[in-house]
Amino acid sequence: MIEVVNVNKTFHSKQILFDISARFEAGQTNLIIGQSGHGKTVLLKSIVGLHTIDSGQIIYGNEVFSAMDFKEQRNIRKEIGMLFQGSALFDSLSVEENVRFPLDMFSDMCNEEKLDRVNFCLNRVNLENVNKLYPSEISGGMQKRVAIARAIALNPKYLFCDEPNSGLDPKTAIVIDNLIYEITKEYGITTIINTHDMNSVMAIGEKIIYIHQGKKLWEGDKEDIFTATEQSLNDFVFASELFKRIKQKS
Repeated sequence: MIEVVNVNKTFHSKQILFDISARFEAGQTNLIIGQSGHGKTVLLKSIVGLHTIDSGQIIYGNEVFSAMDFKEQRNIRKEIGMLFQGSALFDSLSVEENVRFPLDMFSDMCNEEKLDRVNFCLNRVNLENVNKLYPSEISGGMQKRVAIARAIALNPKYLFCDEPNSGLDPKTAIVIDNLIYEITKEYGITTIINTHDMNSVMAIGEKIIYIHQGKKLWEGDKEDIFTATEQSLNDFVFASELFKRIKQKS
């Protein structure tokens, strides 16, 4: 479980986040949605600790992460997996070396144990015989799956996904959504996904918070969206003709 309590964040005298509170449960796909530039990425990075918040608390389990010093936070960061927008693989490293990277950084495993873990993670994301290939030699969807394998290499308690479907075709995006959902359930991970892809929201949105102009204006699940009365949320969700038709039928 991760809890955000009355979080505020300012950059260069401009307030970006306004008194945001939310609770993200383990074993659930927790989604942060909203338009670009309205604070959802800042919120995600604040929860991870990439941004220092001005006030409020970030709580992991029963530990106040935001009150810890860098060394104390490092212990929790070992339990975090991160799936970056665009995969963020190291071009100069092979697939195997990319997945192995967090194991080299944070684990005490021997080389044989690391290889076993790498192969397990690649198999879990349905990738075989790609160990020695480089990112430039595989498709965008495969790169994303390698990034997921790397994110779960340390068997994390917490998984953060920043626009995981960015740049993917709709069919591949469904594969990635399903994979994140399955891994979340299988390992009981607290998964937080930052997205503006409404297909993802409708497919795997178990807990959703909506950020608008730096404020949390709504929370619920994918079924609740159809009866939400928050006008800015409706404008965001039902911007496309497809979702307008879905709402009309509901």
